[in-house]
Amino acid sequence: MTLELHGIGVSRGVAIGKVHMLSRDQPEVSEYILPSNLIESEVQRYQAALATAKVQLQSIQEQIPNNISTDIAAFISTHLLMLEDKALATVPVELIITRHCNAEWALKLQRDALVSVFDEMDDSYLRTRKNDVDHVVNRILRTLTNQESPYHEAPSGRLKGYILLADDLTPADIVLMQQQQVGGFATERGGANSHTSILARSLGIPAIVGLRSARRYIQDDELLIIDGGQGILLAGVDDSLIKKFQQRRANQQHRLAALAAFRSQPAVTLEGQPITLEANIELPEDLPLVADSGAEGIGLYRTEFLYMNRTTLPDEEEQLKAYARVVEAMKGGPVNIRTVDLGADKTVDGSHSNASIATNPALGLRAIRLCLRKPGLFRPQLRAILRASAQGPVRLLLPMICTLQELTQVMALLEDCKRELKHQGLKYDPALPVGAMIEVPATAICAEAFARHLDFLSIGTNDLTQYTLAIDRIDDEVNYLYSPLHPAVLHLIHHTIAAGEKTGTAVSLCGEMAGDIHYTRLLLALGLRDFSMHPASLLEVKQVITESDQRKLKKLTQQILECCDLSEMQVLLEQINEDLPN
Repeated sequence: MTLELHGIGVSRGVAIGKVHMLSRDQPEVSEYILPSNLIESEVQRYQAALATAKVQLQSIQEQIPNNISTDIAAFISTHLLMLEDKALATVPVELIITRHCNAEWALKLQRDALVSVFDEMDDSYLRTRKNDVDHVVNRILRTLTNQESPYHEAPSGRLKGYILLADDLTPADIVLMQQQQVGGFATERGGANSHTSILARSLGIPAIVGLRSARRYIQDDELLIIDGGQGILLAGVDDSLIKKFQQRRANQQHRLAALAAFRSQPAVTLEGQPITLEANIELPEDLPLVADSGAEGIGLYRTEFLYMNRTTLPDEEEQLKAYARVVEAMKGGPVNIRTVDLGADKTVDGSHSNASIATNPALGLRAIRLCLRKPGLFRPQLRAILRASAQGPVRLLLPMICTLQELTQVMALLEDCKRELKHQGLKYDPALPVGAMIEVPATAICAEAFARHLDFLSIGTNDLTQYTLAIDRIDDEVNYLYSPLHPAVLHLIHHTIAAGEKTGTAVSLCGEMAGDIHYTRLLLALGLRDFSMHPASLLEVKQVITESDQRKLKKLTQQILECCDLSEMQVLLEQINEDLPN
């Protein structure tokens, strides 16, 4: 009897192979009080574990092939930096000394404190960064508790073709999996925006996350099939099902190999409509992926990384250096720099450590609201973006705009920064285009009013869906309800595009929906002409665009817009995509 489990598909592709169960649960630790004469040796034991973790990660870093994207090395480097940060290098030592507790317990206390900070963040991407804390802490704990490293960390190649099933995996695990040519992986925890998921997509490893309690039903060495596109894991499969998925896998591999031919081709529909395809990036290190994808520009440059894992704010010069690097690399291609989208947390500025914690930070002081409340945070970024605009076509993108009053305040601050730069003799683009993210339902409904005051709009479907449906998409309890195909979300997207057409304002879409080929034709039929997505998705989307004729999509698209039943909409969407591969 076939067992079918559903999770979140985070990296497309089919994998067929025996399963290797990987136990990476957080080690259980308990507290015990040490006599004074053992404190020094306990501190040394902790520092030795820290050093061991560092050596392990450096060893993994050295195994990364030269031809692999630099963003992978960056993830490992981030974990190495965390080992050197005061939060893990100093605070647990202080706890051992002041509390006379064992090293494991001191580390657990510090881990809990760090994770609680991430839990309060409103941004789903940043919130998943608590996984990195867990990954690094668990590596130290394994040494402290004398647990051997999993044998997959040895480059034996024994796991070639296997499917890894674990509670969670680290970026280092993914690097080693790629070395061992693992067929795919599935985890019980994790989200679409975790570093693990991002790496899986970059490396093209089929992967599913959020398969809660999957290990309870699966036996080690059992033959599994995972479909990373549909988020489905199959166990107890018969020969006919295996043959069916083997054929699907062969078709996918053939199709992916053929995608390279689209890199230099224009994105034009069958009836001749040109479409702009741009890339989303989080780090300047993502630029090689952008170059490989043939993207026409950067549709969304998230700047939050500049503010993370540190106790001080990045100054204007540091920001200018990072932005200018991206602008220069794009060689004349447009770069949309989104101002910082942090939330009501304490990591933005150490001086706010006594600030109260919002009950619901997603609806609180975040993004543009935080920036307007804290000019000391916002002004250096505006000045740095303005100065970067002197080096190429930069556009300013504002997150979570909700009212025209907010926009008026931003524009006044921007003009003030321009006057300062002019007075100081520093160069900038005086006509810097300004746009806003459409990610709040109120802003989408009033899109025409915003469009009349802005140079462009960018629809952020991740947050727009989350806010419209009142669903936290990384909450395992409710994320099954998350769907950008929901009639309310779809009408808001359609309304925003129509507002752009009416006012002559460019509208792009930069959420995950833009990189999912199952929505490409629907979005084209709704009038979208500018897509921005993860670079790894771009060539597939381009291929679908070149094989689409909007004239043939209008009737079915209208039926979808008039439909209120999500299951019926799904059927209609499948009809639009009937010639697309699964």
